[in-house]
Amino acid sequence: MQVFSTYEHSSYLELAISALEQTGIDKSNILAVPLNNRTEERKLFDTLHRSDGVSLFDKGAAIGTAFSVIGGSVGFVLEWGPIYWGLIGAASGFILGILIDYFLYKVNHKRKRLIRGKTSEVVLVINCQKEQVEKVEKILWDNLALGVARLGGSPEKEGVQLE
Repeated sequence: MQVFSTYEHSSYLELAISALEQTGIDKSNILAVPLNNRTEERKLFDTLHRSDGVSLFDKGAAIGTAFSVIGGSVGFVLEWGPIYWGLIGAASGFILGILIDYFLYKVNHKRKRLIRGKTSEVVLVINCQKEQVEKVEKILWDNLALGVARLGGSPEKEGVQLE
C-alpha cells in the first residue's frame, strides 16, 4: 500500500520520517518530493478558457454608470451638453473603478497570500504493508501533516486510479 501526505518544509517532516524509520519502514520505501512554488505572477485579465474569479470590470462598470448619470445631469448647464458630459463621466468613472480594483488586487491579495497560512511544500510517499497503514497515518497526523491519503486499501478510503 501507499500512503501520501503533504507537509511544509519544517522539522516536523524530519520527525515524521524518523518516526517512520523507527517503526520498521525502510528508507527505500520513503520518498519525499519538494514542490516548486509559483514564481510568476497570476495573469490579471481572464480569457475565455481560464478565469481566476478576480474581475477588474465590476467596480469600473458601477462607478462609470454613476459618473455617467452625474455627468449627464450636470451637462445640462455646461457648455458641451449632457451627452458629452455623460460619456466623459462614464469613461472617467470606468477608469477610476479599474484603478481602484487594480490597486486593491495588487496590495490586498499579495498581503493575503503571504498571511493566508500554510502551503504544501513537500509530498511524502510511503510504501508499507496493510498492517502498518493505520500506524503510518497516525504518525503523519501526529507530526502535523497538511493532508494524508492512502492508495491500495479499503474502497471507501482509496483514491481513483485512471487507466
